[in-house]
Amino acid sequence: MKLIIGLGNPGEEYKNTRHNVGFAVVEEILKQSGPSYAKASEGENFQFSKKFNAEISKTRFSGKPIVLAKPHTFVNKSGEAVRKLKLFYKMKPENIVVIHDDLDIEFGNFKMSFAKDSGGHRGIQSIIDHLKTNKFWRLRIGTSNRKLTTARHQRTLKAKKESVGNFVLSKFTPTEQAELKKVIKQALARLAESLP
Repeated sequence: MKLIIGLGNPGEEYKNTRHNVGFAVVEEILKQSGPSYAKASEGENFQFSKKFNAEISKTRFSGKPIVLAKPHTFVNKSGEAVRKLKLFYKMKPENIVVIHDDLDIEFGNFKMSFAKDSGGHRGIQSIIDHLKTNKFWRLRIGTSNRKLTTARHQRTLKAKKESVGNFVLSKFTPTEQAELKKVIKQALARLAESLP
């Protein structure tokens, strides 16, 4: 069994934001899982678990049993929920896949990686800290664009942090949403090939 975790922030105000791309990907996995999961787009097959502070769903992906999770801890504290899930399901770190936004990858691209440092992503750093290892898989969905480049070139550190923070919490444009659907489809095909 594999544990696939999509990172994002809970609440309607964060839906379709760059930071919530992990949620969007695990929702798509559930949607594609077959006829018995046809209502996944309405979120009916994710059940909130107080024990994990996450929405959970069990299904199959690429013929393999998986547990999907959407932590409700907010991105920067994702490690709290991931650690509880790992312990409960007795998962080895290498059987965990974390899906998240990545500011170092251009929008329209993605990367699979294993045993890498956080790259400054606070949610990933939280997971590394709570699991005490970086030996888990990551599906990194690129969100960088020209607006981010502008945000990163602010004169003061405070202005830079605020601008980058506003960028990750900004919503995808309708054009970007259409492109994102294609990226997610390609990323899931790659994930299916990569799962042992």
